[in-house]
Amino acid sequence: MTTVSTEASLSASPAAATAVADLARRVKAASRVVATASTEVKDEALRRAADLLVARSGEILAANATDVARAEADGVSPTVVDRLRLTEARIQAMAGGLAQVAALADPVGEVLDGWVRPNGLRIRRVRVPLGVVAIIYENRPNVTSDAAGLCLKSGNAAFLRGSSGAISSNTVIADALRDAAADAGLPADSVVLVTDTSREAAVEFMRQRGSVDCLIPRGGPSLIQSILDNATVPFVIDGDGNCHVYVDADADLDMALDIIVNAKTQRPSVCNAAETMLVHADVADAFLPRAAAALHGVELLGDAQACARMPGAVPADDEAWATEFLDLRLAVKVVDSLDHAVEHISTYGSGHSEAIVTRSLAAAERFTHEVDAAAVLVNASTRFVDGEEFGFGAEIGISTQKLHARGPMGLRELTCVKYLVHGTGQTRA
Repeated sequence: MTTVSTEASLSASPAAATAVADLARRVKAASRVVATASTEVKDEALRRAADLLVARSGEILAANATDVARAEADGVSPTVVDRLRLTEARIQAMAGGLAQVAALADPVGEVLDGWVRPNGLRIRRVRVPLGVVAIIYENRPNVTSDAAGLCLKSGNAAFLRGSSGAISSNTVIADALRDAAADAGLPADSVVLVTDTSREAAVEFMRQRGSVDCLIPRGGPSLIQSILDNATVPFVIDGDGNCHVYVDADADLDMALDIIVNAKTQRPSVCNAAETMLVHADVADAFLPRAAAALHGVELLGDAQACARMPGAVPADDEAWATEFLDLRLAVKVVDSLDHAVEHISTYGSGHSEAIVTRSLAAAERFTHEVDAAAVLVNASTRFVDGEEFGFGAEIGISTQKLHARGPMGLRELTCVKYLVHGTGQTRA
């Protein structure tokens, strides 16, 4: 995991500051070309990038093996190693994501609305690129291609800074993306990776005001805190995923079992995995023993009522309810009512994704209305809160903020608006 200092006073060495600033100026210059590129050119760059990832899979896997071996030698947790590890299937998925983004509609130039003023001025509001989108991220090399692909399709240049743990993988992937952009007629600097993985360079990356238009961090609490302490550019927080699944009194228990097993175990190391299960007292006796048996391999931390019904469960402390485990651990609580479930989520949830399993339309409507999160699901796994699953091709992050973008950030979330005003010589009195 990236170890970025949280000290606001930390500053880069002159050499690191100069190197990062030079890269920022290069990507800024490239962004002006990308912003005006045609859809055809951008799509060609993405298709070539997809082909190159597959063609260079051997080189990518060899570089990734170096990163994985180093992580394992350093005693990094299996969860982090899973995020870092690439396979042929994961590279194919990365390439598929780029191809999917190429097939999506281009948001640039989309007319959102328009009107004519009484004085004859014609006003339109259209989508335009942000410019330079900077992404700082931890040990997930797939982010390198996902982020760059979304940036290019939305007319932005991608300024990337990954972790030291994934530097070998990220470098090879970024080289393929840069070659693809150049082959399609875009500047190679449409995608720029900072290879200096020092803390000082990371902080300098967050301070490229005048070059960076939007910074998106993808990582854990230490990275987010560093952004809050050090960034001088606009940023959108990709926040923690302390996600809940609430099994209502009127739930189909077979469905609930399938959903909680999927939400917790299908890939526990990601932000949309469930971390807490809330179960209505009316179904606790029938459901919790079945859940304990089905969640084999998962460490269960429960309140007193849950522990009494789940063999092998251990008592949960207050910290458990607020923890994003990112591992095969699940907090379990028995609640007396829907109100109690909503109150618990409001207290401990991170605003990411929350799910209810119920056959009651009234309960579903109350839950979706009262729970404040980027995504609220009814009778579905939290694992679906994902850019690709939402039809975005991929995502650059899942925002838990409420300004500009919220939830999975796809192409449209990487644009802003411009007002186009046409007149016939009007002047203001």
